[in-house]
Amino acid sequence: MMADKLRVGVVGLGNIGGGVAGNLVAAGHDVIVSDIDQSRVDALLAEGAAAGTVADAAAGDAVFTSLPGPVQLKAVGLESDGIVANLKPDCTWIELSTNDATTARGLHEACTRVGARFIDAPVSGGPEGAAAGTLSIFVGGADRDVAAVRPLLDTIGSRVFHVGPLGAGLAAKIAQVTLCYTQTVALTEALVLGAKAGVDPAMMLEIIQQSAGGSYVADVYGPEILAGTYGASFPISHAAKDMRLANDLADIVSAELPMIADVRSLYDQTEELFGPTAPHLMAARLREQSNKISLQASSPQSQPRT
Repeated sequence: MMADKLRVGVVGLGNIGGGVAGNLVAAGHDVIVSDIDQSRVDALLAEGAAAGTVADAAAGDAVFTSLPGPVQLKAVGLESDGIVANLKPDCTWIELSTNDATTARGLHEACTRVGARFIDAPVSGGPEGAAAGTLSIFVGGADRDVAAVRPLLDTIGSRVFHVGPLGAGLAAKIAQVTLCYTQTVALTEALVLGAKAGVDPAMMLEIIQQSAGGSYVADVYGPEILAGTYGASFPISHAAKDMRLANDLADIVSAELPMIADVRSLYDQTEELFGPTAPHLMAARLREQSNKISLQASSPQSQPRT
């Protein structure tokens, strides 16, 4: 059984990691945070966290990581003074990123060699869920390893799914997130179809939200598309990476999923055209441009966008 108060590290304080760290502080844990963006660190210091290096964050009872992808994870985890080199025996590395199974297995093996534990625990719920402590968490790992950190998982999320052994959480997250991006493309195409046939985009979105096609994507992303802001808090590089992981997983398990392949292609094109830091909903803008139409809610009569 874990002690009530733990020393917990959080490496990566972006959309998810910042909220995770804040909730761990609020729960009374000693939290050591690390990020390359000092402003993110400073925000957590104001909440009661302590700043430290990656090595400092790893040298406690548990360490969370929330990073862009496998490249960053391996760099932070396996470098000479990184996470694995500083893990104590029986410490648990809780990996929150949307990662790939090969990387997860490699990190797990590295942790095992130093007597530590590793679980994959990717999340859904966005920055708002991270801040509120209401994330959905999809966990892959041995029963005893998950049980050892279950109180911490319950602190940062309201729905914890222990999906299966190592890698199962990643598979569930990757499968789940494809629906978000596929629905984004389908929503955009529905809005475009209505607009080109003379229906005001704002009214079309309201109709969708109140019909069988209603969804989180329609409620949250629809207004971003109509406003022309396109979800600036989440970059297209992350979304494109997620779709590549999904396409790769489909190949590995021999699943014929042409819709996922088509959406992956659109997100790759969007990243190439607008750059990796562009908002993730710029995929919708690409659809608008190909149809020579704007869906901006401020334009009752949609006009072509250059």
